[in-house]
Amino acid sequence: MENININLPQNGYPIYYGKNIFGQLLEIINSSNLNNNLFFVIDENVYELYSELIDSLTNRYEGKINSLIIKVSEELKSFETLERIYNSLLENNYTRDTLLIAIGGGIVGDICGFASATFSRGIEYIQVPTTLLAAVDSSVGGKTGINYGKTKNIIGAFNQPKFVLIDVQFLDTLNPEEMLSGIGEVIKYAYLTNHSFYEYVKENISSIFAKDQKVLLEIINESVRFKGDVVISDEKESGIRKMLNLGHTFAHAFEVETNFNLKHGQAVIVGIASALFLSFKLGLMNKSKVEDLLELIYLFKNEIKIGKLNFDNLISIMRRDKKNKDGKINFVLLHDVGNILLDVEVSKDYIIYALENGIGVFE
Repeated sequence: MENININLPQNGYPIYYGKNIFGQLLEIINSSNLNNNLFFVIDENVYELYSELIDSLTNRYEGKINSLIIKVSEELKSFETLERIYNSLLENNYTRDTLLIAIGGGIVGDICGFASATFSRGIEYIQVPTTLLAAVDSSVGGKTGINYGKTKNIIGAFNQPKFVLIDVQFLDTLNPEEMLSGIGEVIKYAYLTNHSFYEYVKENISSIFAKDQKVLLEIINESVRFKGDVVISDEKESGIRKMLNLGHTFAHAFEVETNFNLKHGQAVIVGIASALFLSFKLGLMNKSKVEDLLELIYLFKNEIKIGKLNFDNLISIMRRDKKNKDGKINFVLLHDVGNILLDVEVSKDYIIYALENGIGVFE
């Protein structure tokens, strides 16, 4: 088992990662001196697949322990699901001395993180991500929340976990669509970090899909370390943390406009394609450079199908993005791999150009 420390000035925490380490969860909780009244919230699909593994851990715990199995989808990332968690906590007499344990993908982690921030004015929580997307991205950094009014993650809080435990054995049962969703965030880091990691990702896409454990652990290590460093520098997204939204202003609009039929990571890939075309349109990179950087995106042109979308609707959704100020849409754009521009405002015509070309790759 390896670990990466997120050394925030306050509320820092470790991220543990490895193969077959879930069984050490209780020991880590005990050694971390966390609350011993445990409340598990578990994705029902994960529980169906790993009930024996999870039950073998919970059944040997001698303290107070309860579990809530929840159905998960973007539509259920809502007040209704949040209310189920609150009600179950109250019905089982949990108070501020609770440790909430989220086992599932990014949706479970986001909802539980927000429940933790708000129940009894704050309780401890930890994350056990079970998807590639959650492992490399959403479980790190403390951004929590729910969807509301057809706007993604518009209600939430910054709330850091006490620790994150990433066991790659949970990735063994992910279907190709879920793997692709996680790969979308890996690709984001490939563009944000450096040419070495960019080339590593491009050369190992098939190994990631094949769930090669060595490759998975490498990309988890690189992605988490990079995001951790960014979060340490800018926990509340007031400055450089905005770079982590590369492609996401487009992506969130794609998700909402398709009623979430397009998975988040898939939307991110299309969003990054749009951001690359927008960077080219603004003269931030020349034709040779944009063609070079689109090579990674083109690897997925047959894996993602998005179809025709209403551009006016997409722009309207983008205007509701929680990161905007004064109604202006801000984009993260690139000069090159690792050479990033923040808070770029552009005209509607340029946005339409980016949408036409970015979506066009996958039609």
